[in-house]
Amino acid sequence: MTYMRKVLFITGSVHQTSQMHQIAAELFGVDCWFSQVFADSPIINFLTNKTTLLNGTALAGQFRTNSEKYMREHGLQVDYRAHLNHYDLVVYCSDLLIPHRLRKIKTVWVQEGMVDRITPVSKVVKALKLHPALSGNTSLNGSSNICDVYCAASEGYKQYFSNLGTEKRKLVVTGIPNYDNAVQFRDNDFPYHDYVMVATTDMRETYRFENRPAFIKDAVKIAAGRRLLFKFHPNEDFERAEAEIREHAPEGTLMFRSGNTNHMIANCTELITQYSTVVFTGIALGKKVHSWFDVPTLHQLSPWQNGGTSAQNIAAVCQSYLDYQGDKKHFDPTAAMAEALAHHSVLNEVYAG
Repeated sequence: MTYMRKVLFITGSVHQTSQMHQIAAELFGVDCWFSQVFADSPIINFLTNKTTLLNGTALAGQFRTNSEKYMREHGLQVDYRAHLNHYDLVVYCSDLLIPHRLRKIKTVWVQEGMVDRITPVSKVVKALKLHPALSGNTSLNGSSNICDVYCAASEGYKQYFSNLGTEKRKLVVTGIPNYDNAVQFRDNDFPYHDYVMVATTDMRETYRFENRPAFIKDAVKIAAGRRLLFKFHPNEDFERAEAEIREHAPEGTLMFRSGNTNHMIANCTELITQYSTVVFTGIALGKKVHSWFDVPTLHQLSPWQNGGTSAQNIAAVCQSYLDYQGDKKHFDPTAAMAEALAHHSVLNEVYAG
């Protein structure tokens, strides 16, 4: 009986789970399994299982509930905490929390989207070589240098992660699923057009300070009489958020708890964000955007628009690394991706013929 190599995909939000699913679908001759992000730390496990303190993180709460619901609905094989199988490769959506027992296996990190802005706390954590999760946000995601290969959204992000400490030889620009083909969102049936859109974040739900009334008032000023549309982050307290809109925004302001955010962006005239990856969709579609990040820098970091082939690119890297038998330090992910894609193209021509 031929052994089928096993790959474990670590998931977080539904968005991250969707990305991992797309990558897995591009792998051939591989047995793919999925697990919500987890830790082997007794302290973190106690907080996850016995308290609600981590419910605002991907470890627990609605992030885990919704992610595992997605896995069930799509018939994905689940091995929570990686106890069922021995794996030949683990694909991560975050390098902030990687159990030591899995670091012996080949590892690939995939950028999910925007990372948080570096803060004074992040700098202290980095300088003292403390656990990157202690930064309290995702600002150090992609910079731990723990994984063997790092798949980045763009050349800008490749340089960004390199500047933060990940070896450049490990970094490969693949693009990232869900943000690599923005033009497709122009074709939609969302009924509203020509509004100023506001995409909020879940800072308060993840224990960070936000003056939401002040943010709403700023959005009203930017809109300057134009209609506003608010799309809430799925992790938000919707009732509180809606009450604040009713108090501080004009009557007739549109509010959405759910719906296709990308379609809403495609139909807007201007996009206002805080710390949200959806700003990249606005940039790719040529919208005027506002962000709490530096907008010119965001243009430099903006994900590669490659017609929706990022999942295939990342899968090519994974497939090549699975086949690689040499020293990890000598694996060249950029060359490997190019070679694997060329081979894949040849196979497609053979089968088509």
